[in-house]
Amino acid sequence: MPRGGFVSFSPDDSKMAFNRVFREFRTWKHYRGGMADDVWIYDFKTGATENLTNNPAQDICPMWGPDNHIYFISDRDGRMNLFSTDLGSKQTKQLTTFKDFDIKFPSIGKESIVFEQAGYIWRYDLASGQATPVPIEVKEDFASGRSALVDASKHTESVSLAPDGERTIVVARGDLFSVPARNGTPRNLTKTSNAHERDAVWSPDGKWIAYNSDATGENELYVRAQDDKGQPQQITSGADTYYYQPIWSPDSKKLLWSDRLQRLRYVDVGTKVVMQIDQDKYGEIEVYNWSPDSQWITWGRPEENGLPRVYLYSLASKQQTAITDTWYGSGEPVFSDDGKYLLLSSARDFKPTFGEEEFENVYRDMERVYLVTLAKETENPLGPRSDEVGKAEKKREKEKEKEAEEKKPEEKKPDEKKPEAKKPEIAKPKKPVVVKVDTDGIQNRIVGLEITPGNYRKIRMLEDRIFYLRRTIGDETGEEEELFGERDKKSHLCVYNVEERKETVLGDMNDYQITFDGKRMLVKIKKDYAIIDVPKDKIETKDHEMKIEGLDMQLDRHAEWKQIYFEAWRQMRDFFFSPTMNGIDWKAMRDKYAALLPFVNHRNDLTYLLGEMIGELNNGHTYVAGGERPDTPRIKLGLLGAEVSRDPATRAYRIDRILPGENWDKQTRSPLTAVGVDVKPGDYILAINGTPVSTLPNLYDALIGTAGKQVILRVNSKPTDTGARDVTVVPTDNEAPLYYLAWVQKNIDEVSKKTGGEVGYMHIPDMGRPGLNEFTKLYFPQIRKKALIVDVRGNGGGFVSPLVIERLRRALVMVGIARNGVPRPDPNDTFLGPMVTLINEFSASDGDIFPYRFKTLGLGKLIGKRTWGGVVGIRDSLPLVDGGQFFKPEFALYSKDGKEWIIEGHGVDPDIIVDNDPGKEFRGEDQQLDRAIQEIQAELKTKGYELPPVPPYPNRNPATGG
Repeated sequence: MPRGGFVSFSPDDSKMAFNRVFREFRTWKHYRGGMADDVWIYDFKTGATENLTNNPAQDICPMWGPDNHIYFISDRDGRMNLFSTDLGSKQTKQLTTFKDFDIKFPSIGKESIVFEQAGYIWRYDLASGQATPVPIEVKEDFASGRSALVDASKHTESVSLAPDGERTIVVARGDLFSVPARNGTPRNLTKTSNAHERDAVWSPDGKWIAYNSDATGENELYVRAQDDKGQPQQITSGADTYYYQPIWSPDSKKLLWSDRLQRLRYVDVGTKVVMQIDQDKYGEIEVYNWSPDSQWITWGRPEENGLPRVYLYSLASKQQTAITDTWYGSGEPVFSDDGKYLLLSSARDFKPTFGEEEFENVYRDMERVYLVTLAKETENPLGPRSDEVGKAEKKREKEKEKEAEEKKPEEKKPDEKKPEAKKPEIAKPKKPVVVKVDTDGIQNRIVGLEITPGNYRKIRMLEDRIFYLRRTIGDETGEEEELFGERDKKSHLCVYNVEERKETVLGDMNDYQITFDGKRMLVKIKKDYAIIDVPKDKIETKDHEMKIEGLDMQLDRHAEWKQIYFEAWRQMRDFFFSPTMNGIDWKAMRDKYAALLPFVNHRNDLTYLLGEMIGELNNGHTYVAGGERPDTPRIKLGLLGAEVSRDPATRAYRIDRILPGENWDKQTRSPLTAVGVDVKPGDYILAINGTPVSTLPNLYDALIGTAGKQVILRVNSKPTDTGARDVTVVPTDNEAPLYYLAWVQKNIDEVSKKTGGEVGYMHIPDMGRPGLNEFTKLYFPQIRKKALIVDVRGNGGGFVSPLVIERLRRALVMVGIARNGVPRPDPNDTFLGPMVTLINEFSASDGDIFPYRFKTLGLGKLIGKRTWGGVVGIRDSLPLVDGGQFFKPEFALYSKDGKEWIIEGHGVDPDIIVDNDPGKEFRGEDQQLDRAIQEIQAELKTKGYELPPVPPYPNRNPATGG
């Protein structure tokens, strides 16, 4: 078999019943897509394969009974129940009728079948047809579920710097810890295994910590004293969605936050009155900030054209004003500390990059930091300058006055005692800032910094210094740009001196914060933190590291697992694409599976339980993973990129096949084909690093831990030491790319051979970067073939199918020719001939969407089997307290006529159904590819295209009639 799932042999071992797909741990119940499996029978004598059940439901776990029946479980009635098929009459009968929970993992004996259902073990008697629970008592201490003292720092979510930089608030494992910058011990402020405190932020006056918590069972905003005195105050109530990061107003009286309902709101901490500022139709509001006088709010929001736009809101007038227009995407808005300017990033640099493989362009690194003068009378700090008499002297006098004011001691009262020790104080503005905004003409008061275009975030302006994080595509940070990813990927932390018109790169950072008083800075480098004085030059973190360790918490694991369960349930409620939850009573599902929470005694139990719950939605891309588990170290095994067999007489290993690989590519290098390695098929491996292989239980025993390291093989053309030679090879840790490469090349050769070289072939393994690379490598070299077979069987999905389709659908507009040349299509990168696409049940996600696009656009026929059928997209997981991941299907698709939801739960149907026979496929036959060759050859006769011949060259001479 080329692949398989559950299997059971006939009593005489002449046949086997099997599943061709194993998807038992897919968290998708009632599945009816292309991977929904049947029970198959394979005859070892004849090599024939028979589909026994042939049902659209899932028929799995076949068991060959002693009574000429094959038993299996099926969800054809909604739940996995026990069925049987009589091999004589081929009649199928349902044997159990459970309605609440599925049957799991049945196993057959001579007289009965045992299975799991609803947490119990059941026994089904073959003779009587009765199922009864089996009472089992497991005496176990369940140490994995005990409460324990743990270090929460392993699961740090966020760090917030105190206004004076002396402490931080660390969110770790759902608790809030007050951690000193250098000296002292951490304090656990919350001690709540049963709640997830997150998004903690220190108030500017240094007195309070604001944060999100689900202590009530919903996301609410809380405030508590930073010194842990008194009780926390619940500031909001009645929440019904997921809340994002709260931000304090500079006067420490209000909190601003956004949520999954795409609202932007603020709350008065004293009165607890909530005011809504905005609610966007096109996406969540991610970046928002206060003015220094707490009277204005700025934010960026998505617009209909996909370009974000920056807005201002006045608390006094309750009016909002658009600061940027709809022509250029803008975001990351923030006020300068003096309230004179609004700073933002905006994509206004247009410098196309043209491709080498094709005539195509992209725009990258389009953003710079821009500055908006809020009041009309405010001078442009980046405008033209002129040195005038007395101007420099006035500047020096102002600087001296400022220094004197900062150094001026506080007046001492006559009866005031001398303080024991001076405590660090939070600097306060000497004069209240009043922000003035002239909205008239404000969109024309935008000026840009003369800095390198890139991607900018976390902007902060202190006096004449502007700090920001910049990331450019392929810059020296050494990290590739991803379309989707974390906001804190490593960037250049820079400061721009407005007076000097000069930028200084301070270092490569993942994130940074500056204290409210503008004097201290917290920097994050990978997973490490340091607190330093706000720098003017390159940052040195040595001797300033802040150790986030020893965050001891008394963990009640059962309380934590319960919290994770209910938070996951809420996340799915708030983020799932369908507000009707696919017609499922989601509260009922919560309660149904919550009844099993008392029996959870390991994180794997919780993962399983969550998977069962979200599986009820009958939707793809519902995933749960990760969480705290025992850390198992793995040692990489060295692999030679070869298939070997043992000589029974000498116990030497014969090299039967060497996978060719591509030695110019480190991902597909084949160890035995490297330059200078004298080894060929038919040679024998006699020893590895001096150890005779004859003494080893198997070849790989000597290759443990050798991946990427030099290994000496003793080889010979015969299984003896006489005439043997030593060769040095470097084993790989993964042979899969080599097998894949060999398979693709085999198909290319097969298609070329059977079509006389007229037809091209390419396989696209996924719709991510690797798949796009394979498309580019295989498509353009074959673009002048007369026809093309596109193979997306086994394509695991991604997001680049629109890019591939755009290239395949290019149409000929005209023909070009030059002197001494031949006709060329225009556009040049246009494929002129017919195409077909191969699909199967493992074409998934964007691998589903590609054939749908291909078929809808009329690019050619689809050949093979119905695809997986899961296209509701996901994004990064939100944090769970123990580091677990939980994915919600959020981005769905429906037909362009608006009549139906497409693909999900069914897949894409082929125009021509061809199912590869498992036995034939194992023996090297590919019936689907053969049919594709047959179809494309037929289409070449009717749809083949040749460029028209060159017309007579023009005569434009009037004298000869031109």
